[in-house]
Amino acid sequence: MDIERLAAFTQGEDGGNPAGVVICDTLPDEAVMQQIARDVGYSETVFASRQGSHWRTRYFAPAKEIPFCGHATIALGAALADKYGDNSYLLRLNDGEVSVYGKGQPTLSASLEAPISSNRSPEGQYLEQCLALFSYSEADLDTRITPAIINAGANHLLIALNSRERLREMAYDLEVGRALMAKENLATISLVFAETNALFHARNPFAAGGVYEDPATGAAAAALGGYLRAIGWPHSGSVKILQGEDMGVPTNIFVELPEEHDARIKVFGTVRRIL
Repeated sequence: MDIERLAAFTQGEDGGNPAGVVICDTLPDEAVMQQIARDVGYSETVFASRQGSHWRTRYFAPAKEIPFCGHATIALGAALADKYGDNSYLLRLNDGEVSVYGKGQPTLSASLEAPISSNRSPEGQYLEQCLALFSYSEADLDTRITPAIINAGANHLLIALNSRERLREMAYDLEVGRALMAKENLATISLVFAETNALFHARNPFAAGGVYEDPATGAAAAALGGYLRAIGWPHSGSVKILQGEDMGVPTNIFVELPEEHDARIKVFGTVRRIL
């Protein structure tokens, strides 16, 4: 089975979040896909098989299946374009559909339309428990962006900090984080700092998938975009997210926020092959 290795949301020829990409005639058994994802070792490996006018698509982290993964979708879009030509490709997920427009050579890139975004407030003591996980307190929060569980294909707990330094100092216990994230079926916890209205820094612990930190999280970026639009953030139509800086793996994520409340958030990034 041919396994492509691509990095999505790159900064030129550097950085980007690695993803395994498997384009095949028929999807393997679930146990086989899980083992391949474990062997590849990236935060996600995506599997896609053409079925008529769409591509049946599934995502696996080393520890479990994930309902939707943005950076792996960007990598898949670029791989499909490189193989079949620049085009829009309809992906059928376990629950719903997304489209990705891929561009091939000379520079691989893709843009995706994420699932419809939503948000809700964390219940009970859950937020306090998650703040304690990172040794944060309410004094560390950016009061303009209330913590929320945000979704654009997968759940993420959004915590906006008022200091770049506190974001840089992020540390936590992986197993405690895994247990906390399982309580709300989170894909990641999205920690962000707004340098300006249009520029965010982000870190995304991914304990639920068996990964300490994700260097670029397209699904969380889309969910953040949907939430910013919902709360009336002055975004002027788009935001840029810098992620992976504190890991030494810099990434650029571009998020387009259409004004219409029910319009899908769009996420764009460039892609490079991992040699």
